[in-house]
Amino acid sequence: MEKRYSQMTEYELTQEIRQIHEQARKAEQMGRINELAVLERKNLMARAYLLDPNDFKPDEVYEIEQDPGTFFKISYMNGIFAWGTKLNGENKEDALPISMLKRTEARK
Repeated sequence: MEKRYSQMTEYELTQEIRQIHEQARKAEQMGRINELAVLERKNLMARAYLLDPNDFKPDEVYEIEQDPGTFFKISYMNGIFAWGTKLNGENKEDALPISMLKRTEARK
């Protein structure tokens, strides 16, 4: 039985990320787009467990790494997920793994 990411050590997570990266590279070469998308999502989740959720604060704004120029304002944290809204006018609550967020100099 596989371990959950939340139960893995930092070393195990790093090894898992390497393995996912290799699988994703192969899936991309073989043209398996759906598999690639799943592996990219797994990579984001594993990377989130290497970060400290306490470093992400409500009411702060972060850029979404996979969507440059799109910003996300955190309302609250729940584990490795930041809940909040994208600052694109939709004002719809969304949850993103913290590995998708990056602090920007202009928005600190």
